[in-house]
Amino acid sequence: MTDSTVPTARLGDDGPEVGVQGLGCMGMSFAYGPTDTDASRATLERALELGVTLYDTADAYGAGENERFLAPFFGAHREEVVVATKFALSIPPDEPTRRIIRNDAPYIREAVEASLRRLDLDVIDLYYMHRRDVNVPIEETVGVMADLVREGKVKHLGLSEVTGEELRAAQAVHPIAAVQSEWSLFSRDIEAGVVPAARELGVALVPYSPLGRGFLTGSFADADQDLTQDDFRRQQPRFTGGNAAANAALLAPVRTVAEAHGATLGQIALAWVQQRARVHGLPVIPIPGTRKPTRVEENTGATRIVLTQDELSLLEPIADKVAGDRYADMTFTSAGRE
Repeated sequence: MTDSTVPTARLGDDGPEVGVQGLGCMGMSFAYGPTDTDASRATLERALELGVTLYDTADAYGAGENERFLAPFFGAHREEVVVATKFALSIPPDEPTRRIIRNDAPYIREAVEASLRRLDLDVIDLYYMHRRDVNVPIEETVGVMADLVREGKVKHLGLSEVTGEELRAAQAVHPIAAVQSEWSLFSRDIEAGVVPAARELGVALVPYSPLGRGFLTGSFADADQDLTQDDFRRQQPRFTGGNAAANAALLAPVRTVAEAHGATLGQIALAWVQQRARVHGLPVIPIPGTRKPTRVEENTGATRIVLTQDELSLLEPIADKVAGDRYADMTFTSAGRE
């Protein structure tokens, strides 16, 4: 690996060591409008050159297409990368836009076999429960996941959008390496319960959407006006209408800090997330998503930015002023159940 710039951290007490910034791969084949396959492949390679080793996908991203797309890259670099994928969002064959949350044993076993086939792997490094089905005891779900570890299909377990109490209940069944939840200057609800529980239990935090789905970079200001019809951000309340206008105004202090560092807005947003590791005393490995090599270079550069206490204080009030929820239906998030 050449030109490595990213330090490392460990996923959980016994999990793999990875670059302190990972790569979210969803947008390479799903959710954010038209994609460029060649650019996405180049992005994967450039990320690895820069020391990014945790690559995040899920079976629901493009109904398995994202896993298939990533398979050749993983195969070519199997000993260098940590592969993370997820189960729980079942897609009815006759309703491709619908998602049904399933945490039951038969579905989990079906899902892991399907992911292994699409990824062309013998074992998944980090296997997440993508969303929580409250009708299935989490101990039961994690028990099935633990069986997958014993059977050699999975190495380490992760959970996404769980509460602090759900994490504690899961950890009592089997060690959890990582919890994935949204965490950014705009989304800080996990700091109340999830982060303290993760710190207490020795679990790493893997923030998704650390750039506020691109809004914190200033790349768009109103989803309805600036994004294509097939971009799912048009369905998220904080990025449209009056909410979008109010939230765009909240970027002013981010610009101030960015100018002081000669950095981009996105780099400051990422540096803030990376610095949560020191603030809260636990491993934090954000997974910003991108499809451009130059953006990976920009994002990894944020790992070298250290914000001063004055700068952190300037950014502190932003989250409390954000207009609109991160999803139209928050019941599927940890915040919806805390």
